[in-house]
Amino acid sequence: MAHKASDIAKVILRMVEPEYGDIISNLKLQKLLYYMQGFHLALFDKPFFEEDIVAWSYGPVVKEVYQEYKQYGYGAIPQPENNFDIQLTEEQIKMVIDVFSVYGQLSALKLMNLTHDESPWKNTPLNHIITHELMRSYFLTQLSEDGKNN
Repeated sequence: MAHKASDIAKVILRMVEPEYGDIISNLKLQKLLYYMQGFHLALFDKPFFEEDIVAWSYGPVVKEVYQEYKQYGYGAIPQPENNFDIQLTEEQIKMVIDVFSVYGQLSALKLMNLTHDESPWKNTPLNHIITHELMRSYFLTQLSEDGKNN
């Protein structure tokens, strides 16, 4: 069963350590959601969350989550309270930690530039849905190339 993208966004936001200067803007959150979805598709052959990812000019975006946090502009999104309930498997938790440890340390601009160099965004017309098939096939190559998340 796929989760809600807003719940996965909250998981990501809870991983940030603002006391050490970490922040996540909406732009960065969108890219991290894209990487979580892509690696989940590659590893488990099913989506991590239900909502579509759309190719926007600044890269992949989950419109529903973008709308939820657009009020923060390019600034930091505050950490959510712990009052959300999401059940992840051990394998999903490991994937989230692995993806965040690699991509979470990069700036929003660096992540945007990375997504612009990757085939799922490059091969999807602007404002169209980036298909699960495109994402899965691309991220499978990433798993085999560098051993991420294995």
